[in-house]
Amino acid sequence: MRWCAEILRRLAVGLVLLGSIGMMLSMLICFADVVGTNFFDWPVPGTLEITESTMVLIVFGALAFTQEKRGHIRVEILHGFMSARMKSLADLFTHLLALVFFVLLAWYSFGELSYSWEIREATMGTIRFPLYPARTLLSAGAVLLVLQLAIAVIADFGRTWRGEPPPQHGPEPEDTAKVS
Repeated sequence: MRWCAEILRRLAVGLVLLGSIGMMLSMLICFADVVGTNFFDWPVPGTLEITESTMVLIVFGALAFTQEKRGHIRVEILHGFMSARMKSLADLFTHLLALVFFVLLAWYSFGELSYSWEIREATMGTIRFPLYPARTLLSAGAVLLVLQLAIAVIADFGRTWRGEPPPQHGPEPEDTAKVS
């Protein structure tokens, strides 16, 4: 199971790096479009279409990585009053709920993905920008998140059964006491 989690972690890192590249591309194009429009009366053609497609990459590229780091937002009002078993049970419930949602999303996105590839779907804006790569990335991100959630559900079930608390959410705290 550890090797599977490691493969998923590496895929999540790759997808978040791809999302980071998409974000930088989107920022550069938007910057060039604003400067071109305001100072030279010459907007960058296709800015809207490109930024729409990179948004899918940015969001779905980061979901699996954030899940792997246990960095999703969590409301802990009652969490401090729960026993270790109840905390694990709460994590199990939320991961199961997320798993059901993203399985449905992945399932539906595959139908849209195959149709998009079949018709070579593209935007109807100033330039014809293909949409099927963005749909592919949406499906890939959803499937990767589903696999990570499935592993989380199995781990949560084991922790609940043994009465162990869930691991800490978010990134590991840094040791701020070190002085260079």
